[in-house]
Amino acid sequence: MASEDVKTGESAVSTIVNLAEEAKLAREGVKAPSHALLSICKSLIAGGVAGGVSRTAVAPLERLKILLQVQNPHNIKYNGTIQGLKYIWRTEGFRGLFKGNGTNCARIVPNSAVKFFSYEEASKGILWFYRQQTGNDDAQLTPVLRLGAGACAGIIAMSATYPMDMVRGRLTVQTEKSPRQYRGIAHALSTVFKEEGPRALYKGWLPSVIGVIPYVGLNFAVYESLKDWVLKTNAFGLVEDNELSVTTRLACGAAAGTVGQTVAYPLDVIRRRMQMVGWKDAASIVTGDGKLKAPLEYNGMVDTFKKTVRHEGFGALYKGLVPNSVKVVPSIAIAFVTYEMVKDVLGVEVRISD
Repeated sequence: MASEDVKTGESAVSTIVNLAEEAKLAREGVKAPSHALLSICKSLIAGGVAGGVSRTAVAPLERLKILLQVQNPHNIKYNGTIQGLKYIWRTEGFRGLFKGNGTNCARIVPNSAVKFFSYEEASKGILWFYRQQTGNDDAQLTPVLRLGAGACAGIIAMSATYPMDMVRGRLTVQTEKSPRQYRGIAHALSTVFKEEGPRALYKGWLPSVIGVIPYVGLNFAVYESLKDWVLKTNAFGLVEDNELSVTTRLACGAAAGTVGQTVAYPLDVIRRRMQMVGWKDAASIVTGDGKLKAPLEYNGMVDTFKKTVRHEGFGALYKGLVPNSVKVVPSIAIAFVTYEMVKDVLGVEVRISD
């Protein structure tokens, strides 16, 4: 039954994607990839602003998600979204809700800038190469090619900023009772480097790369395809003067975020747990205040997956899914809309095929 539902969903998505591709047939073709410095700078700025704004808007939910993912299962402090947010407010105050957000923005701004820019350039390059190979100047991006462009963008951006993400996870789970405090992102990076070695800065990198493919790839593919489908068909009368409203763009971004995060979420839990391994004087949330069983030690992605399921059940792979689901929809939607609005202000063409 589950497989039938999946096939039905894939068929529906394929139909939407195919309609979206047909909408581009009458548009102008693209030229070989352009690397004009001004265009690059504008794309980077738009992507950076989009990432910073969207993450700040949902910072409390982002912190709670990570706390749920890595807390010691033998000493539960955070039990659900509402209870978890209340507990943070009661024990750490308003600032506690945004702990780690500065570090997250420091990471997400360059990450989003590189990701959005890489996606557009990869899309242009792939489409140009595809047309050269097929000899068809009117050829358009297929769903698979879009997925590939999105995945490439995600891997490039994630790899470039991964050490910042690794220490951001540790900074986020620190509480006032933590045995030793990282004083900031620079102090955390230098401490991990000296005490655990340079390889420690890339703990959890492999599941992150694997998760990028469905998460970022589907985000871009579904968003662009839905947007183009609505423009072509004027579905529900949402198109005005060949443009989509902010609300419609938000809806497309929300759908894209929901699909991507649902598929990739277990890998996010695995990478977070791998990032905590080897942390000397780990935060009390990870060690359980030292009163109960110590956190499990993991040796690689597969070992982390096996031990998590064996000791906590399959549901542990989805710890923090509720606050993540609540945050990811507005986060992704705001990111896409902010990105396009900033590009409009800067005078950058948004469409790949314009």
